[in-house]
Parts: sequence; structure tokens; C-alpha cells
Amino acid sequence: MFKKSDLFFLLAVLISFFVSGSLWFNGQKEEGIFTAIWVPSILGIGIYFKLMSAEASRK
Repeated sequence: MFKKSDLFFLLAVLISFFVSGSLWFNGQKEEGIFTAIWVPSILGIGIYFKLMSAEASRK
């Protein structure tokens, strides 16, 4: 169901999420917000590569 590359993207998302949360709750709110922006960006890149892979295998 999941390929190895999917797991790497999910791992990157989880790391970014927890780093942003720890920054936020340790008082570094601006850095936490900046790091939180990475989560949807990484997910978007992962979805893009997943769609490109599906398109290539369909052809």
C-alpha cells in the first residue's frame, strides 16, 4: 500500500510537526509558526510526486 518514498514524506511531516510544536510551546512562537508552514508544503510535494508516479505507471 505504501511505498518507501511515501513513508519518508510522512516521516518528514511528523518531524516538522513535532519540531514546530516544541518550538511553539518553548516560547519561540515565530520559529514555531515558520516550521509549521513546512507541514502542508511537504505534504503537497509528496502528493505531487505520488501523482507523477501514478501517471508514469499508467502510460
